[in-house]
Amino acid sequence: MGNIIEIRDFDAKELDIYARLTEAQLLNKDRPEDGLFIAESPKVILRALDAGYEPVSVLAEDRCAEREAEEIIRRYPDIPVYTAPFDVLTQLTGYKLTRGLLCVMRRKRLPKVSGLCRGARRIAVLENVMNPTNVGAIIRSAAALNMDAVLFTPGCSNPLYRRAIRVSMGTVFQIPWTFLAEEEAGVWPEKGMEYLKSLGYRTAAMALHDESVDIDDRRLREEEKLAVILGTEGDGLSDKTIHMADYTIKIPMSHGVDSLNVAAASAVAFWELRRR
Repeated sequence: MGNIIEIRDFDAKELDIYARLTEAQLLNKDRPEDGLFIAESPKVILRALDAGYEPVSVLAEDRCAEREAEEIIRRYPDIPVYTAPFDVLTQLTGYKLTRGLLCVMRRKRLPKVSGLCRGARRIAVLENVMNPTNVGAIIRSAAALNMDAVLFTPGCSNPLYRRAIRVSMGTVFQIPWTFLAEEEAGVWPEKGMEYLKSLGYRTAAMALHDESVDIDDRRLREEEKLAVILGTEGDGLSDKTIHMADYTIKIPMSHGVDSLNVAAASAVAFWELRRR
């Protein structure tokens, strides 16, 4: 079955990409065309394959390789399939959460914002959201709750970081997303906000502000094209972003709570502001 290569030593060079390369090394900013990422679990890996991502190699526990990797090997019979005993694989950070299968995959060239947003009525924009867990959770909510695309400012954590993929449950491969690159959209937020408006979007900044309107304001639901902007953990959105937005919106709170975690707030916002 496939190109099986048995590994017995955790220090084997074949495990370097799984065990010893950092997320930054995998991302490879200097040569993005050579960028890689690691997907975990059969379901997530198959979602990536269905989305057109190319596998480089597979790593599985020896006793379950044939069962867990069967579909991947059927589609790509020539890729190396590394197998190792459980006691070797548990030395990999987070392996117990992977459900037995890891796959190194090639990154794809990111689409331009203008093309990604063509026909999109509801988009989410993340400003400097740096926690991969929050990025993954927001992507999952966006995919589940009728958002058409997700945009990231340059200060955000990469959606293909391993933890972000895991938390998103592979929905990062199902919903369109890209970064607001300066060469296309200009510097965020000054030029970036203007660029969104040039694409026909009204902008709604989620922030606690004297002029905030409740998220169930009917004017928001009636907007043909709406960009929902969410800010970084702790500090929230920048003052410039709030000032430039067409709306500043908030989720009404009770019991003296001032706000929700950005991932939880995104789910509420996406549900309420979806196009009906």
